[in-house]
Amino acid sequence: MSAERLPQFVIAGAPKAGTTALHAALATHPGLYLSPVKEPKFYLTDGRPPPARTQRGPGDAHSAQEWVWRRDRYLDLFRRAPADAVRGESTPFYLYDRAAQRRLVADVPDVKVIAVVRDPVDRAVSNWVHLRADGLEPEADFGRAVALEDERVAAGWAPFWHYTRMGRYGEQLRNLLTLVPREQLLLLRFREVVAEQARTLDRVSAFLGVATGVARAVPAENVKPYVADPPRSRRLARLARAGAAAGAHVPPQVWRQAGRPLLTALHAGATERPPLPVEVRRAVLARVLDDIALLEEVTGESFEDWRGDTGRGDYASRAAAREADSGA
Repeated sequence: MSAERLPQFVIAGAPKAGTTALHAALATHPGLYLSPVKEPKFYLTDGRPPPARTQRGPGDAHSAQEWVWRRDRYLDLFRRAPADAVRGESTPFYLYDRAAQRRLVADVPDVKVIAVVRDPVDRAVSNWVHLRADGLEPEADFGRAVALEDERVAAGWAPFWHYTRMGRYGEQLRNLLTLVPREQLLLLRFREVVAEQARTLDRVSAFLGVATGVARAVPAENVKPYVADPPRSRRLARLARAGAAAGAHVPPQVWRQAGRPLLTALHAGATERPPLPVEVRRAVLARVLDDIALLEEVTGESFEDWRGDTGRGDYASRAAAREADSGA
């Protein structure tokens, strides 16, 4: 085990909270080595392929093919790291998955964990927009999609469909802190990642023990547009879901190449995202209010701004909001 080159830090969460941008920015630092696969998901597995029982949602079985579950393949991700570089990877589902937390810490007891939290309603909306843009989310009404969450979880849909559960950071961090000391955790807020980039990168660099003032922000890639629900978009989305199901039986790169024209056509109908109705925000927020209180207890910080009717969505420029919707 001592000869294995494992990650020394992970960006563990949360999905749709700016982790893609943070990963890309840290990769510009010469003292850091980020795995070439951005989300290997290794610690979500126990050395076996992802179980079929958690691949029941549209596109889940196709996406599961990209998980790096073999240990030799995971170790290969870090073999080219310079001897003096601090090695890391980003899998934003590690924070959510309690078993992944245990596997990670058992394998790398001194691992440093970076967690980024975002207003849980804003995060859930961005998650839904992402899946709509991929043609996978069949529900065009966000509130209805959240109402279906319990049913979908019970049916075995993968974690990326767990819209509100993914935003229960208090429970997730409370569990993590039973496994690692507080000094091995760096908690960031989404607004810091997108609006205070230089300062945030310096905080992360100092936490990882590398020089500050070196990492630089990188423009967002793979930005996800808002796809409305006219008949044409519904037809294209149905084709995308059918293609993703078929793609479960071919190499991922084959389906991605084959599906690109379809997604281009789907995104051609993109429009501005409409404001979230206050009553919908309140209904979704009600599902996580208890956890926001727990998060404040666990961290000693206030998250009062998340309890309002607007969330944090109005604080940033549209460009920053779009950046948050890129990747996971």
